[in-house]
Amino acid sequence: MPTATPYKYLDADALSRLKNLSLAARQVVEGYFAGLHKSPHKGFSIEFAEHREYTPGVDPRHIDWRVLGRRDKLYVKQYEEETSLRCYLLLDKSASMGYKSDAVALTKLQYASFLAATLAYLIAGQHDAAGLITHDTAVRDRIPPRQGAGHLRGLMEKLEQTDPGGETGLAATFHQLAESLKRRSLVVILSDLFDDPAELVGALKHFRHKKHEVIVFQVLDPAEVDFPFDDITRIEDMENRREVTSDPRAFRRAYLDELARFLETIQSGCRTAQIDYVVAQTDQRFDLFLGTYLARRQALTT
Repeated sequence: MPTATPYKYLDADALSRLKNLSLAARQVVEGYFAGLHKSPHKGFSIEFAEHREYTPGVDPRHIDWRVLGRRDKLYVKQYEEETSLRCYLLLDKSASMGYKSDAVALTKLQYASFLAATLAYLIAGQHDAAGLITHDTAVRDRIPPRQGAGHLRGLMEKLEQTDPGGETGLAATFHQLAESLKRRSLVVILSDLFDDPAELVGALKHFRHKKHEVIVFQVLDPAEVDFPFDDITRIEDMENRREVTSDPRAFRRAYLDELARFLETIQSGCRTAQIDYVVAQTDQRFDLFLGTYLARRQALTT
């Protein structure tokens, strides 16, 4: 049995298995490669974020001597501008993300929420800032990147309150977000990507045009990949409730051909734009998927 945590989407056993991994930026974010943990700006912001324990090499001018008197340990003040990495987790909460086939335990939204919560925890552990944006046809919730235990708690609580919403409007929403994120950041997209693939690729490239680094986790149910429904004649769209009647074998062949074209368009578009793209199937343990991805990503940065 997994070890309990205070939060629905944080699994203590999974966190233990992932404790030596981190989410660093491979490309330039705010003028520095993330992971250096030094301020990308000269001077200090007036917005205090949290205390952190003093380590050799940190400018002693930023030691908080009042805390030393209370705790008998050296702590330095850390400000919002000091973080080397700002990460936005973009969580798709459209109706299609509520799908779950009989063979798996989690909906796509639940699976993506486990990924988002774990990434936020890992980012917080490396003294960087994570934020959360949920969306369907428009942005529904927006928590700016911050540091600190209180901020992480609020992010976890928001994930637990997130339910599937309306239809998908990914491309238009991503274009809007690309314009609104003013500081260069790491943008992590968690979605089934069910939208027009050409328009979607254009929206993902908009993030890159604005100098953000982008990671795309396309979350799919195994039934959406294999389409094992040989005995059905009616398909219902989860978002607009439209029904399609067809010969099941002919429909399956057409579906798999269209899916292959859809995935290839997105994969090739991401490759061209230097966007990390990986498919996460909900029948795979989320920590195994994430651990494999992060280990591979870290190997490429060293």
